[in-house]
Amino acid sequence: MTIPTTPAMLLRVFIGESDEHAGRPLYEAIVLKAREMGLAGATVLRGPMGFGRSSRLHTTKILRLSEDLPLVIEIVDTEEKVERLLAALEPMLGSSLVTLEAVRVVRYGHGGGLP
Repeated sequence: MTIPTTPAMLLRVFIGESDEHAGRPLYEAIVLKAREMGLAGATVLRGPMGFGRSSRLHTTKILRLSEDLPLVIEIVDTEEKVERLLAALEPMLGSSLVTLEAVRVVRYGHGGGLP
């Protein structure tokens, strides 16, 4: 049996919990921009440990670093919508890591594929 799917794009943005844009948490600014632009949805995931370009360890095990835990924002939508969002986010992304990945949506809500 072949499962019907819809081609889509997965945008992942890796940032620190303490990163900000225009006085608000960066993860919040990204999610609100995605919502404003009508993307299908966004999820913010908080990691218990990680390191980035500086190789500085961020972990819940070291109290003084626990305020800057790694975050991943995942957004899935059509390639066109994700690319428009990425262009709008560019000025606020700073030292983040951003990845794009082609995905196949199996289910989105009760209706199946993306709207």
